[in-house]
Amino acid sequence: MAAQQPRQRSRWHLARAHRGAEVRTRLESEGGGGHLGDAVLGAIDGGITSFAVVAGAVGGGFSSLVVVILGVASLLADGFSMAVSNYLGTKSDAQAADQAHREELRHIDTIPAHQCLELRELFAAKGFKGETLDRIVETIAADRDLWAKTVTQEEFGLQPGDTGQPLRSGAATFAAFVLVGTIPLVPFAVPGLTIEQAFLASIAATSLAFLGVGIAKGWALDQSRVRAGLETLLTGGGAAGLAYGAGALLRAWLGTGPVA
Repeated sequence: MAAQQPRQRSRWHLARAHRGAEVRTRLESEGGGGHLGDAVLGAIDGGITSFAVVAGAVGGGFSSLVVVILGVASLLADGFSMAVSNYLGTKSDAQAADQAHREELRHIDTIPAHQCLELRELFAAKGFKGETLDRIVETIAADRDLWAKTVTQEEFGLQPGDTGQPLRSGAATFAAFVLVGTIPLVPFAVPGLTIEQAFLASIAATSLAFLGVGIAKGWALDQSRVRAGLETLLTGGGAAGLAYGAGALLRAWLGTGPVA
């Protein structure tokens, strides 16, 4: 009986999420997917980049002050670069979608009969036929803009008209990058800690951050939390290990001591 109650509550929440008002809200919020992918990518890359700088600097024998300076500089520069790259990439996709939409509108005005056949073929490929297919084509073709958007989405997989998406994608990437990327640097700014103590604290804090990001990703995507957390942790740990090894090897090869 107790086991049935959580399932009943889960079905109730699922049914409530699919009521008309909730569905319309998700559709109006541009697909309901949000910017989870941008935030997760930014968080993981920010943590890896920042901790890799920390590990490389510690392996190279630098002081805590130098670690913080290098880390903050790298964090801001790399975060901005990643956010701009995401912004430009997403903007290019949006521009391609709008261009395809305009081209479909031109085709509808120029060769409407051929465009109607194309629309019919798109939905026939989905399994619709007979009168049902006729009604679908007739309904969509009655709205010129909907007609062009439908063909653009179905044929090219593009979503026209979303002009705010690139900026929000870049902002989500930068915010997550800086937020998680700051964590590995915090211990080195704490007064009284030796470089070794700060490094151990940074390892612990960053590991928890990677686990947290992975678990959050697993929860949001309804995947194994443990697997997602460990996957993120191992990815970040591997990058940090490479950076630390490179710093230590270069220090030994160049024969330099710790830098004040």
